[in-house]
Amino acid sequence: MTDLILRAETFARAAHVGQTRKGAAREPYAIHLEQIAGFVARHGGDDIAIAAAWLHDTVEDCDVSADQITAMFGPDVAGVVAELTDDRSLEKPARKAAQLAHAPTRSPRAALCKIGDKWSNIGAVATSPAVHWDDARRHAYVDWAQQLVHALPDHCPAALAEFDALVIRVRVQIGA
Repeated sequence: MTDLILRAETFARAAHVGQTRKGAAREPYAIHLEQIAGFVARHGGDDIAIAAAWLHDTVEDCDVSADQITAMFGPDVAGVVAELTDDRSLEKPARKAAQLAHAPTRSPRAALCKIGDKWSNIGAVATSPAVHWDDARRHAYVDWAQQLVHALPDHCPAALAEFDALVIRVRVQIGA
């Protein structure tokens, strides 16, 4: 593990301390970050992409600014994180629409991180869905995530194939 990745992991774990996933298992949020970083590494992501995978939700979900990410990890990592950060001033439907609208313009690093993020989220929908999510809501999320991932540029066919294979398994599991 390089210094950049180790610093990003350490920073992200500290920034997300005490946060849990929305699922019934309430697992530590860092598990999600580990999954994405592993996915990105497995599919050939470089140090910048793996660091961004660790940091992708820090600006959006923690008390961290984009300027802090730039100062600590450099403009390349900060740029990828910025591509992955939703505008929290928008209502949820508008944020989702913005993600779809901007998906085709994502850099290879951001696209790989986004595929990994949705891969992790869909896995959680299957294994530990939020208690208030019925099957219809789970299906709707899988549909939206698949639409988003397929709107991304085709930079990493192997990552897309792994994502699509998981979608098939999850649809079977939740009764597609």
